[in-house]
Amino acid sequence: MEQRYRAYVSLIEQYLDHCFQEGRPWQSLYDAMRYSLLGGGKRIRPVLILEFCRISGGDPEKALPLAAAIEMIHTYSLIHDDLPSMDNDDLRRGRPTCHIQFDQATAILAGDALQSAAFREVLSADLPEDIRCRAGLILARNAGEDGMVAGQVLDLAGETRMLTAEELERVHKHKTSALIQAAVTMGVVSGGGTETQVSAASRFANALGMAFQIKDDILDCVGDVAQLGKPIGSDAESGKTTFVTLYGLAGAEEMLKEQTRAAKDALAGAFDDVAWLLWLADWLLAREH
Repeated sequence: MEQRYRAYVSLIEQYLDHCFQEGRPWQSLYDAMRYSLLGGGKRIRPVLILEFCRISGGDPEKALPLAAAIEMIHTYSLIHDDLPSMDNDDLRRGRPTCHIQFDQATAILAGDALQSAAFREVLSADLPEDIRCRAGLILARNAGEDGMVAGQVLDLAGETRMLTAEELERVHKHKTSALIQAAVTMGVVSGGGTETQVSAASRFANALGMAFQIKDDILDCVGDVAQLGKPIGSDAESGKTTFVTLYGLAGAEEMLKEQTRAAKDALAGAFDDVAWLLWLADWLLAREH
């Protein structure tokens, strides 16, 4: 199972490494884009695209541009999240954040350029035109004003007060789950999957995204800074509402298990081969970074 994961990550890393290499007078922009894009990470979203493409009957390598696109969107969001006007973080994955390594203006522009490049990748993929168009629309809806960006707006608005459970779930349904939703749906579509499979993948994504965020909140309390690559306890210090502040550590851990089970159950009967996805859900539950 881990070998397949590493094989997917290797394909994605190789593809990303060939992006933005040409010398230009604006090479400093390329440098900042590549610094953040190739700065590590679990590559969960692009990996999900490749696997859902495979189990829907497609060729994962044909979906690599879509995988690159979602990683570009995710990376741009991290660059902007780290800015002083938002989360004001100095470290990301154990390295200086983009605006610290370069400067704020370059970081903003690198994020802008990565967002545009993501849609270029989708629309240039070696896939039928109708699939490229549908994938682009899926990505736009989940990344934009009613998706990931909406989640960031809700997150920032909630920093000054304690959120209710409903409000917290709404934040992370958009901020965290939306891109996972985009990944699995794009994967099914690129593989020629059915609407039943799209629906099952969507339910999987909603639960997995919530589990992913709950685990992040737990790690912010009990994780190891060397493994996380960023300070521990930053959410508690800033007064942000998390699943741990609402439910306590034990309650959050139980919710994590429930959401992981829900993600796995969502796949039942929709796909013939889900063993790897079941392994991935358990792996994410047990992760330490």
